[in-house]
Amino acid sequence: MATHFDRTKPLAGLPPKDVMDNYKPTITNRLQLEAALSLIKTTFEDKLKENVNLTRVSAPMFLSKASGFNDNLNGVERPATFCPRDFPDVKLEVPFSLAKWKRWALHYYDVPVGQGIVADFRGLRCDDDVDFTHSLYVDQFDWEKVISQENRNEEYLKDTVKQIYTALYDTEQLLAKNFGIEPVLPKDIVFVSSDEALKEHPDATPKERENIYCAKHGAVFFMGIGGKKEDGTLRHDGRAPDYDDWMTNRSCGGTGLNGDILVWNPLLKQSFEISSMGIRVNREILIKQLDLCDANERKDLIWHKMLLDGTLPQTIGGGIGQSRLCQFMLRCAHIGEVQHGWYNPEEVEILMEENVRLLGLGEF
Repeated sequence: MATHFDRTKPLAGLPPKDVMDNYKPTITNRLQLEAALSLIKTTFEDKLKENVNLTRVSAPMFLSKASGFNDNLNGVERPATFCPRDFPDVKLEVPFSLAKWKRWALHYYDVPVGQGIVADFRGLRCDDDVDFTHSLYVDQFDWEKVISQENRNEEYLKDTVKQIYTALYDTEQLLAKNFGIEPVLPKDIVFVSSDEALKEHPDATPKERENIYCAKHGAVFFMGIGGKKEDGTLRHDGRAPDYDDWMTNRSCGGTGLNGDILVWNPLLKQSFEISSMGIRVNREILIKQLDLCDANERKDLIWHKMLLDGTLPQTIGGGIGQSRLCQFMLRCAHIGEVQHGWYNPEEVEILMEENVRLLGLGEF
């Protein structure tokens, strides 16, 4: 998701003032809030597993730096790192996501074509923007599915997006029935090429382009995330070179077999990312994207060697933010209302004054 965060502004992590004015949480009882959070997460996970044909598996809390299994996100973020007491030369990292680990896990579990896995991932992102939609703590449904080489195409990507979106839609409908929160998601999701969006709105920022299409359609899959324009700037947003395929040509004229599921947030009045996903790189695309990003040294890492020698299967996968999902469906002004996190103490004081109550110790 293109960010709205501007660290040059004071108290940049607060929700817009018009959102906080007269803000009223949809659920004020804390135990009822927990029940709603449980319903959203449990219902969505069950429907995701059913629609995409996934089996839940356990997931690691940390990975060896030497393995190369950690997700590099945009390639500049610092992982939370520590050493075991008796092995000071060993560096272990709390993963940003399980993008690479999941692909290895499909090989490990010997998952056949057409089936996949999903994990309840918990991680830390020390360099993430800490604001009303981002925190240092990451919780997401990390999923990955084995596909055939023939399914590395735009239509298979779109079909999978529709399956995930149906799980979103059905979850919101059940939440409305149980807690009386008016549903806002349209029945169908619309597909938008980031390349076409750039041509149609060349003077708009990536975030502004997302807002334009989400406000119009309600739910959008922005296709083609990652890679650069001719002037060397990002086409839309950043992606690491070694998981999503962001350079394969599509029939619509754009490039990239990946994208973001975005919805229009009626409270925040802006686009809101629910998921980042895509068809993963094969050997050919990995080599090209590593070269374009001047990251050829990664070829010597364990994970990359396994992909290059054909050990790892061809896959599609992504991450679906659990707290993001809950923040959207419960119409919360701040992500801290649905997860335990840490936030700017000055902003916390203001949030409390504006009736935005953070979960647990988020107010300390």
